[in-house]
Amino acid sequence: MEHCHGEVYTNPKTALCAQASDRFDRNYGTYLSYFWANNNITRDALGIKKGSKDEWVRCHEGDLPYSFDIKSTIKYHRNMTLKGYPALVYSGDHDSAVPFLGTQSWVRSLNFPIVDEWRAWHLDGQSAGFTITYTNNLTFATVKGGGHTAPEFQPERCLAMFRRWVCREPL
Repeated sequence: MEHCHGEVYTNPKTALCAQASDRFDRNYGTYLSYFWANNNITRDALGIKKGSKDEWVRCHEGDLPYSFDIKSTIKYHRNMTLKGYPALVYSGDHDSAVPFLGTQSWVRSLNFPIVDEWRAWHLDGQSAGFTITYTNNLTFATVKGGGHTAPEFQPERCLAMFRRWVCREPL
């Protein structure tokens, strides 16, 4: 409000408004998710019994009782897809934590024959990413503009991708 003076936030006219809008977009959803996830109505709807879990926090930095004892999940993916279970593997193309090229590489390492070659997939007449389909019901897709948590950055594209995949429609 202070820097945008009633401007439309999707098209800021000043640098200060753009910076404030970016800050709001990056942090406010995370801020609100804390209150939503810890709301008693939400916890009841999710079946979380009172007193069974402490408050929800978005990121845990070294405080989870977790150890890395599986170096690779590729064999598990291979096993499940060889049994015919459909799999959708996707990556945001703006993910700097786990770039899509790495994910694409392990999908390729399964050495499944290609059913539908690498191609763009679209939403509302615009490119929404790229996809390739392999035998054994394995689909790999990228989400244009998606970050590490692609649905957070591109909810419409991810929903369209998921709906099509669930309905066994091509992306």
